[in-house]
Amino acid sequence: MEPLYGPIKDYAWGSRSAIAELQGRPVPSDGPEAELWLGAHPGAPAEVDRDGARIALTEAIAADPDGWLGRPVLDRFGPRLPFLLKVLAAEAPLSLQAHPDAEQARAGYAADQARATGGRRNYVDPFHKPELLVALGPMEALCGFRDPASSAAVLAGLGVPELRPVLDALGAGPAGLAEAVRLLLTWPVAERAGLVAAVRAAAVAGPDAKLVALLAEAYPADPGVLVALLLNRVRLAPGEAIWMPAGNLHAYLRGTGVEVMAASDNVLRGGLTPKHVDVPELLRVLRFDQLDQPVVSPRPVTDGVVTWPVPVPDFALYRVTVAADRPEVTLTMPGPRVVLCTSGGVTVADAAGSVTLTTGRAAVGAADVGPLVVAGAGTAYVATTGLS
Repeated sequence: MEPLYGPIKDYAWGSRSAIAELQGRPVPSDGPEAELWLGAHPGAPAEVDRDGARIALTEAIAADPDGWLGRPVLDRFGPRLPFLLKVLAAEAPLSLQAHPDAEQARAGYAADQARATGGRRNYVDPFHKPELLVALGPMEALCGFRDPASSAAVLAGLGVPELRPVLDALGAGPAGLAEAVRLLLTWPVAERAGLVAAVRAAAVAGPDAKLVALLAEAYPADPGVLVALLLNRVRLAPGEAIWMPAGNLHAYLRGTGVEVMAASDNVLRGGLTPKHVDVPELLRVLRFDQLDQPVVSPRPVTDGVVTWPVPVPDFALYRVTVAADRPEVTLTMPGPRVVLCTSGGVTVADAAGSVTLTTGRAAVGAADVGPLVVAGAGTAYVATTGLS
């Protein structure tokens, strides 16, 4: 194991306190701090120490892909770290978004690359981007479509006549959900502000009213405010997670969590953003299945270790807790691993070396260097691949 130094992304929706507090820096930070990236994503790779200087983890892996990744990862994913670990800290709502599956990503990227230069492109790489987020504190999000009948009841209760076509579509059940989303996202631009204002004025009580007020304040002419009412509103307690497979429409509203994902930048936006929304492509990628239970609870692995199982090989995430009565935990994992300390202090070690981590600090280890040993008194999140 060796220290890993991750860059912080300063997106406007980021918190000025969460990541700074996690790392023991002064609060508030100079600007918004939205995400701490701990991986080898080419857009913002973390760094490691080499010969008295720091180099990008991407550079280190490129110099020795077999040593860093191991043969199983190389054979499955090529010479790249297939996952990215993040700390996400949202002070304001993020955009509604979904991600393609692996086949859609490959085809979409190839099609975009074949186009003549210029124009908007939806796919920046040929990879899918499933995500798992575990709350570090109370967190709110939108995740997956709820029962269309429930959504119809909410919209009908607003008493906004302009929404009649949307209500009719929702009345057709799951088959009409795609049409309801299409109607909202293609609402005439000149009429969007009036529609959002009418809905905001009509929504005067209950959780949906608070959600409309929150979103309409930031996006007063964005039909994504209405699309949000078709989704599950999720409140996560610390340690609870949401799993976002391909085609899942979601948005984080506020809070801080540890997120692990396949290393991709493919995002199709669905509103709550000034950026372009490609409605036909979004509708092609979205899955309109009803998601009854978006919250995932941790599953014990062994004493002091829990995980949140996901059906993809790109990543797996573990939370390790060590204390005075359990000062050491050993994890067997053949692939590369990234460790983030989120409370207390831990020492992480493998056959290549050991690193002592305080809260908010990270370490990285290569494949095939023996078990990972976590010791001390604190909590750490460990990301690795899902390959056995």
